[in-house]
Amino acid sequence: MKQKLRTGFTTGTAAAAATKAALLFILEGKKPSKVQIRLLTGDDITIPINRCKLKNDVTASCSVIKDAGDDPDVTHKAEIGAIVALQNSDDGPSSNQRSEIIITGGEGVGRVTKPGLEVAPGEAAINPGPRKMIEQAAGDVLTKYGIKRPVSVEVFVPQGKKIAEKTLNARLGILGGISILGTTGIVQPMSHDAFIATIESALSVARAAGHKRVVLTTGRRSERFARHLWPRLPEDAFVQIGDFFKMSLKAASLRGFKRITLAVFFGKAVKMAQGIPHTHAAKSRLTLNALSQWAFQISCDRVFSKRVSSAHTARHAFDIICDHYPEVISYVGRRIIESANLFAGKNVKIQAVVFDYNGNIAFNSEKFQSSRVKI
Repeated sequence: MKQKLRTGFTTGTAAAAATKAALLFILEGKKPSKVQIRLLTGDDITIPINRCKLKNDVTASCSVIKDAGDDPDVTHKAEIGAIVALQNSDDGPSSNQRSEIIITGGEGVGRVTKPGLEVAPGEAAINPGPRKMIEQAAGDVLTKYGIKRPVSVEVFVPQGKKIAEKTLNARLGILGGISILGTTGIVQPMSHDAFIATIESALSVARAAGHKRVVLTTGRRSERFARHLWPRLPEDAFVQIGDFFKMSLKAASLRGFKRITLAVFFGKAVKMAQGIPHTHAAKSRLTLNALSQWAFQISCDRVFSKRVSSAHTARHAFDIICDHYPEVISYVGRRIIESANLFAGKNVKIQAVVFDYNGNIAFNSEKFQSSRVKI
């Protein structure tokens, strides 16, 4: 029986919980062991509090240990906290208004330096969703106690700068720490929401920088080879899309890119050629069966096509094809463009580059190369 994967909560939810706990600590004089937070979905969640410190009678800090559930997340188990201070009411809102919540980023929270993101350059990388949750969490406590005073909230992540080194934040122009994220407040296991958000943010940054062309790769290695091919393109014109073939093309098209280059290894190329929206490795056997059919269409050689279908991996199949019918690679490359056009639309020019497993060009749609060429 397949075990159900455990959900978690976002960095935004953690920051909101730390904020509420700190404000309660100021007003009640004791550390809360847990707090209830209203998610952006409208549901409630109970979050355990890690540690709290009362700095004076109007200032406290509390923290939460981020729990990403069973989702792969670099912020899993990170400490996320908030320093909260009640301000004087002299400069606050009038008696018929809700208290002002001033949110800033402290240690380990990145600062935005490029346009194109949800947060303007110069601001702390705390997205609108988490800001809304923090405001609501603080506002609920103030309303409960009938307080109408401004509140300052400084979000901090002690290991944020180190964690950020494992992300693409610097590429996006987020420097000095992590982003405080969350569109719902909950992390769904294996949903890859954070990766999708990173792809969309990277595309927005590239477009805001004035780029009309973007190069989509599936990871760090394929990007490294792609950047050798186009050394004059700026770093932010390259976007790693992982398995998100369809989503990335649609997102790039919606942002107005007129030219999209796909630079990928052969294994991903074959899946893209089939029009698979999400090119996860779990579909590898179906991929080889399709490749075998194409091999027979081109070669009319059943022994050859059977060898392709019997290959252990896409890499093994690639070696067989190169030794006998490299035209199959060109066929795969042209089919990538057909699939990509379905997702991106006809108004976008698609280029496909397929690398072999040493980073050499096996196919380039702009040169119609089917032989491997050193880069």
